[in-house]
Amino acid sequence: MSEIFINYRTGDGEKTAALLRQGLSHRFGPGHAFHASQSIAPGESWPERLLAAVRRSSVLLAIIGPDWTNFHTRLEDPEDWVRKEIEEAFECEVPVVPVLDGRKTGRLSKADLPPALQRLAELRPIAFDSGDTEVCVARIGGLMADLVPGLEDRPGTETGTPAPGSVTHSIGTVNGTAVQSRDLSGDVGTVVKGTHGPVHTGNGNIYSHSRHVSDGDGMTYSEGGHHGAVQHRFGERDGHEDKDR
Repeated sequence: MSEIFINYRTGDGEKTAALLRQGLSHRFGPGHAFHASQSIAPGESWPERLLAAVRRSSVLLAIIGPDWTNFHTRLEDPEDWVRKEIEEAFECEVPVVPVLDGRKTGRLSKADLPPALQRLAELRPIAFDSGDTEVCVARIGGLMADLVPGLEDRPGTETGTPAPGSVTHSIGTVNGTAVQSRDLSGDVGTVVKGTHGPVHTGNGNIYSHSRHVSDGDGMTYSEGGHHGAVQHRFGERDGHEDKDR
């Protein structure tokens, strides 16, 4: 199967390669995206497996990270596997889509590439923003669906089933105000709406429309009509009770 071959260099684009493999497999089903670290079983001959996977792919995604062209000496080496996979795709006329990984990654220049790879600079790339991975994976998935004949969404995924690792929210009918948040850290405050009477949060005394009496830690004064119990929890004993006896 493996219609989509993900080409990447360890240390420059491997995280994006893993995200794409996960997202595309979720959308189209396991086995449709070839990712070397996941798709080659222990004991298999990986050189033969890699080239065979490129030949039978319908498209090759070349992950271009911000340091991709800095590996110039490796790109100049005909035995470099990132280079060999792309060259194999060119030779077998497998469409190649450069994926520019990160906002700092610019389009390739022929001057930065060995002759065998200069064709990459002529191909229109697609951007992958690590700050908006869910949208980028969906965009690349849509492109793959257009480029690969017969590649279809798995049942359920076309309706917005979240990919693994994504965060979603759902909420029922609410009378009033609803607040949703993805991540919270540190202190979280209090939101109060529609109250009748005073509300106080945090440290300090609480009193309203009545005399206020305090004597250190432990005194509660209440006046007016009450329905139910009034309770107070005292702190550590400080010796006042023994002294007053």
